[in-house]
Amino acid sequence: MHETIKTTCPYCGVGCGVDARLDNGRLVGVVGSKDHPANLGRLCVKGSALHETVDPAGRMLVPQVDGEAVDWDTALDTVADGFRRVIDEHGPNAVAMYVSGQLLTEDYYAANKLMKGFIGTANIDTNSRLCMASAVVGYKRAFGTDTVPTCYEDLELADLVVLVGSNAAWTHPVTYQRLAAAKRARPQMRVVVIDPRQTATCDIADLHLAIAPGSDAFLFNGLLARLADDNAIDTAYINAHTEGFAQAIAAARADAPDIGAVARSTGVDIEDLHTFFDWFASRERTVTIYSQGVNQSSSGSDKANAIINCHLATGRLGAPGQGPFSITGQPNAMGGREVGGLANQLAAHMDFQQPGAVERVGRFWGSPAMANAPGLKATDLFEAVESGQIKAIWIMATNPVVSLPESERVRETLRRCPLVIVSDCMQETDTTACADVLLPATGWAEKDGTVTNSERCISRQRGFLTPPGQARHDWWTITEVARRLGFAEAFPYRGPADIFREHAALSGYENHGSRDFDISALARLSDADYDRLAPIHWPIDPATGQGRKRLFEDGRFFTPTGRARFVAITATGPAIKVSARRPLIMNTGRIRDQWHTMTRTAKASRLMQHIDEPFVEVHPQDAARYGLEPNRFAEIRGEQGRYIGRVRITTAQHPGSLFVPIHWNAQFSGSACVGSLIPAHVDPYSGQPESKHATVAVRPFAATWFATLVSREPVARPQAEYWTLIPIEGGIRYEMAGREPIADWSAWAGHLLGEGGEWQTYDDPAGGQFRAARVVDGRVVAVLFVGRTPDLPSREWLAELIRSDELSLTQRLGLLAGRPAEPMPDTGPIVCSCFQVGETTVLEAIDAEGLDTPDALGKALRCGTNCGSCIPELKQLIAKRLTATNI
Repeated sequence: MHETIKTTCPYCGVGCGVDARLDNGRLVGVVGSKDHPANLGRLCVKGSALHETVDPAGRMLVPQVDGEAVDWDTALDTVADGFRRVIDEHGPNAVAMYVSGQLLTEDYYAANKLMKGFIGTANIDTNSRLCMASAVVGYKRAFGTDTVPTCYEDLELADLVVLVGSNAAWTHPVTYQRLAAAKRARPQMRVVVIDPRQTATCDIADLHLAIAPGSDAFLFNGLLARLADDNAIDTAYINAHTEGFAQAIAAARADAPDIGAVARSTGVDIEDLHTFFDWFASRERTVTIYSQGVNQSSSGSDKANAIINCHLATGRLGAPGQGPFSITGQPNAMGGREVGGLANQLAAHMDFQQPGAVERVGRFWGSPAMANAPGLKATDLFEAVESGQIKAIWIMATNPVVSLPESERVRETLRRCPLVIVSDCMQETDTTACADVLLPATGWAEKDGTVTNSERCISRQRGFLTPPGQARHDWWTITEVARRLGFAEAFPYRGPADIFREHAALSGYENHGSRDFDISALARLSDADYDRLAPIHWPIDPATGQGRKRLFEDGRFFTPTGRARFVAITATGPAIKVSARRPLIMNTGRIRDQWHTMTRTAKASRLMQHIDEPFVEVHPQDAARYGLEPNRFAEIRGEQGRYIGRVRITTAQHPGSLFVPIHWNAQFSGSACVGSLIPAHVDPYSGQPESKHATVAVRPFAATWFATLVSREPVARPQAEYWTLIPIEGGIRYEMAGREPIADWSAWAGHLLGEGGEWQTYDDPAGGQFRAARVVDGRVVAVLFVGRTPDLPSREWLAELIRSDELSLTQRLGLLAGRPAEPMPDTGPIVCSCFQVGETTVLEAIDAEGLDTPDALGKALRCGTNCGSCIPELKQLIAKRLTATNI
């Protein structure tokens, strides 16, 4: 039986609608929902591969206490008894929860109600603290509420789109493709990218401002001063709808007395500054998109307000094609903000400091012990665990041992904590390894509830697969613990619809239009209506049930005076400066085909083909200065940790800076956890860590040997200083390297490849080469190649060997010779993950058929015709080939 279920994507904050296609209850494919306002039918490559990530391999299937499988009652009793004991002995502030933008809104709501309303502590924070907290502060300081005033449609209507600290082409690819399509349709639209790096997003940029790392506020203070000096501000709007302009412009002029000062502070050419300032001044329909490059800073809140100040000064928000637009990183970071997911928030967009808010929420919940003060933010929370102030912590759907700053310190902190509970869908993560109690949670295809995306659109995530083993929904687990703690009457939930109705009702409770978040019209939904709920933007008019795409059209805000507030910004640089000991700046971020700590994306082998190893991106000047060579390894050292990755040399990187990806961790690599290099410097207002700016030293990792291992089966963890695990079709691959030679290669290979079967080995100590293959029942089970250089045999050939049902004579000869007996087609590194198109294939098509546009390549090879994420790389290959031909 064929069936299609409408749900949402579990990756970034774009919030794409997904049509999941089932055949006799089995997920066989996904496509974008054409009727969803976020994506209009488009999916990125990660979303397109969702059906490849739902197998039960690696899933946590049973509750566990102290490493032993137990039944659910035992596990839940252990959690409740542990919390009760700590609370009785040390008070409610001795327990904590750390939750996630991967939770559904209903899960989030139940967790916050339990902690803030019934246990009586606000020590519940979320990993959204690491990505969106500064944006929240910026909106609240300016508008009085955490309100995104814009929608995706505004990007298509704008005449100027400014992207600040956002590589949207890779991090929010569907939104980026909407923008790219709009620019193709209206070539007069201008796009400005503000980023120290030249990223894939620059592909559609008319202007790239490669600012000095961390200098965003200097730039926007300079813009504000220039707008005022050129009479490009909307004085009538400022006078009627804002306050604080005089102080803000005075601060801006102190930072930017002239354009030369802005150029010196930002490192941007004066002519480029003139162009940007002129474009902003002359284009009424302007949208500024900002993301982690702004937020993940020790002054991220001020950067956000420096951007918002420029929109307030020109009156550019509330109307189509206008506004400051913070795009979220996680699928439900916005939903978490709605229910009070951050430690300093209350539910329904209320705050501790708002008069009467604590009492109002307490009355609605019937709370016996309402928290009356903000709790500890993420880094402070884990420091409290380290000091012993917090003695029990429940972590849900996140991996803080990888993602938090000073990650090794976090690991040791959790190992010493008396009670660590982790709810997760995966058995093995860096964080589950530190847990006393493990609770198996449902994953994307099984979860049922709602999420809210970057443009305030609430969508249903519908479960359509049976949870494996004993996995349970997070809201259910929270509810069961709450009942065991004596709060059964307040947690009567039978399903997510019950929780959603309560959440919606609280949004309208004693509201009377005084708060931005109001979805009380949905409190009357029946279970059937909830199941059918279509995507809708909040706020929702209680009378008509209609949502609103934009806010502040009338110039009225949620501050005490009803006016928007300018914030006087004195720009500051990053918290730490380079030194002789650590002379380079390390920038961090996502790559195109991976997500967070790879627990889901690494299940789809094709998502590992574009970039399959941790890397270090470096400018040619720095590569020469520090002796780094392409395809060799570099070792980065920080204040605490270290990182080893392949060297990528590119002029797209800002001189004096390195870029490294955030995704790798102890499950996938031996020395590539970026969090260990990031110090815990945070924004003083938001508590968000400065993850985009760490000072480091770099040197070559002088490996004396390199190895590749391909296996059908899991193998022992390599005893190598550098290793990375790469899931491939039909098995796994390891890349390894070391500085110290291995004394006995045969014994080392035996440890890795396992026992039994027929062995083929080749050992050439003088030449530094070693090969081993284990063959069982005529099939290659595992194969290992070692050499003195990284130029080892084709990985595709080795993968083909383990995929073969029977080892042929030709393949045996190839193993003996150490190379394929017959030439293999070489498609080159994968460029298009959607259709498995490699670089060599693209270059051959350019040469042989004269294909010199992405459209032409797409018609011939299909590359770039699905998610479009590879189009910037296709353009680079075209330009590279044309340049070589002209030479």
